[in-house]
Amino acid sequence: MVRLATSSPLLSILAIAIGASGCGHKPAAEKQGIEKGAVVQQVVASIPQRKTLTLTTTQPGRIEAFEETPLYAKTAGYVAEVLVDIGDVVQKDQTLIKLSIPELVDDVEQKEALIAQAEAEVKQAQSAVVAAGAAAQTANSKIKEMEAGIDRAQADLERWKSEHARIKDLAEKGSVTKKLEEETYSQLRSAEATTREVAAKSESSRTASYEAQANVGKAQADQGAAEARLRVAKADLAHAKTMLAYTQIKSPYDGTVTQRDVDTGHFVQPASDGAGKPLMVVAHTDMVRIFVNVPEMEAPYVDAGDPAKIRAQALTASEFDAAVVRTGWSLQESNRSLRAEIDVPNPHGIMRPGMYAVATIKLAERENALVLPATAIVRDAAGTACMVVDDGKIVRCPVELGLRSGGEIEILSGIDEGQMIVLKQPEALKPGQSVSVAPAAK
Repeated sequence: MVRLATSSPLLSILAIAIGASGCGHKPAAEKQGIEKGAVVQQVVASIPQRKTLTLTTTQPGRIEAFEETPLYAKTAGYVAEVLVDIGDVVQKDQTLIKLSIPELVDDVEQKEALIAQAEAEVKQAQSAVVAAGAAAQTANSKIKEMEAGIDRAQADLERWKSEHARIKDLAEKGSVTKKLEEETYSQLRSAEATTREVAAKSESSRTASYEAQANVGKAQADQGAAEARLRVAKADLAHAKTMLAYTQIKSPYDGTVTQRDVDTGHFVQPASDGAGKPLMVVAHTDMVRIFVNVPEMEAPYVDAGDPAKIRAQALTASEFDAAVVRTGWSLQESNRSLRAEIDVPNPHGIMRPGMYAVATIKLAERENALVLPATAIVRDAAGTACMVVDDGKIVRCPVELGLRSGGEIEILSGIDEGQMIVLKQPEALKPGQSVSVAPAAK
């Protein structure tokens, strides 16, 4: 005889198969009827309901300003005037604190004087460019004049060459005197000298023109340098004015002064890496943030845009509609929760930073869902199931679960609407067990 171990996987599979085989069908034992003397257990059972199932999470949170900015001094100086105090509502770019730093005022005046000097140098350089250009133009005109003189001298030279040749020929024939020939030769030599002189003057004019052009280039370079110095002077002035503007500490946005740690006459120094107390703190309170930590089991359902309702503990009569704006996406290691942020308009300043709040976030919703109480679900090694009463017998039906809200849970598959489901202590029942359904409580 071959014995099978009770822990055999095959026997376990067979047992599960036998237990689950009866969903919607009558088991073999049922066909034989209830054995004589068998104890019939009474159970609480009902059919599943169709309803809209909504999953929400209600978590404590804290209210913080939408923005909060500590204000520090940029440069060292004395406090000349404090224009606001804690609780004051301020506007963007409104001056809150004035510092007295006379050396910055002197620096601005010096930079303005340097700009005036640089502008004068630019004008002087521009005039030099104009003068150099006029001189170059005069030199070019002189060259043209010399070129015309060369043409005249060359023509005169050619005429006397021809005249000397003609007189020389006549003198050799005795038609004219030798003296006339000598006079003609003298005129020829004079014309040659004039031609050389005009050529030399022309070359000198060209040299003068080159020099004039060079002076134009130098004057233009001087003008460029003067304009560059002017730009540098203007940049220095802009920097000086920027530093002077830091003597007025202004509000970065519309908000409320929540902290003040400075008085008139105090000597303040620039903050080093944000260390030390700020002179003043301004908070943006027209909009507030609600920070909520959602537990790990509900974190996958949280998305930006999920509707939420906010109740502040100090404002018991008020409830504010809002929505999740952003989440941290990853869970915080310290408490395995997801950080969610909810922005709530606060135009009248009802909600104040530091208040405690309770946020109810609508995570998911299923319309026309098949719903059972969570107590009707059996969880064991074989999975999740419901115990169905079928003609007085218990049938184990594996089910697939969906959304859970409070004490109710959605059934995605495994049972039908008309089946009678054991609602309380189903884990104490066994497949095939004879039961009777208790009358519904009135």
